[in-house]
Amino acid sequence: MYAYPFSYHRAKSLAEASALLQQLGDESRVLAGGQSLIPLMKMRLARPTALVDINFVPGLNDIQGHNGELRLGALARHTDIEMSDAASAIPILHDCAAGIADVQVRNQGTIGGSLAEADPSGDWSATLLTLETSVLCTGPQGGRSVNLEEFIKDAYTTVLAHDELVREIIVKKPPRSSGGAYLAFKRSAPVYATASVAVQVTLDGKDICKDICKDIRIVLGCVGLTAIRAKQAEAELRGKKIDDKAMQRAADAARSAAEPQGDMRGSADYKRTLVAALVKRAIGIAVRRARGERVEAGHEYVGR
Repeated sequence: MYAYPFSYHRAKSLAEASALLQQLGDESRVLAGGQSLIPLMKMRLARPTALVDINFVPGLNDIQGHNGELRLGALARHTDIEMSDAASAIPILHDCAAGIADVQVRNQGTIGGSLAEADPSGDWSATLLTLETSVLCTGPQGGRSVNLEEFIKDAYTTVLAHDELVREIIVKKPPRSSGGAYLAFKRSAPVYATASVAVQVTLDGKDICKDICKDIRIVLGCVGLTAIRAKQAEAELRGKKIDDKAMQRAADAARSAAEPQGDMRGSADYKRTLVAALVKRAIGIAVRRARGERVEAGHEYVGR
């Protein structure tokens, strides 16, 4: 099936892109990586009258670490993040980027486009919500910074106005004695995860071997209309020793926090059970990384 007719416009700056969106009307769309938009257009589930391509705007794919922050341009590709030394300093980001879909999608898809799409099955929102993350947006009224917690409002809905664009994502680097892990469970590489879990933990640096949790964030993906912060699960660990019993309590609390819908990937009960298992495993990996161990984590497939 072919897409409905549309006009194509190549922007040379974000200001020009914003002006074009304003001029072309509510049915115009931004083209970044196109990994969500183009398939929807081919199936005629999306029918934009115009596309505004921002891929030729200079500087939007930069990845830089500076003054305790990691700054990711909106057009930073998943593969760019996977291969970036600056991004790999925060292992949970590498976990996420390295397993998104297949290599073709990772070479084209962008972090800014993923966040702006706000797909409930996406990987980046759950991952970045475990970190102190802000989104820099730009539009006719100028620029503004929005905390990620406030940026995504609902499934496929963000705070962005029609003529506003993501310019940059800023991630504050975690403190010392911190570790994170992202786990996504899939049938195969190209499909969305059945469930995913992101965990970022900071241990008490006074005696790191005792595994006392100073702070923790646990976020569930693909089991709600948006990524879910499992705050009760965090409370089961914060200020306490992270042992098997504590991790099980956190896993049980995360299971209760999940809001899945049954579909071709599994029943709601199956997804809750899967979330609990993933939370327990992700906490274990995050703790080992916080101790300084090198541990593999990321996307996992059925039967692997």
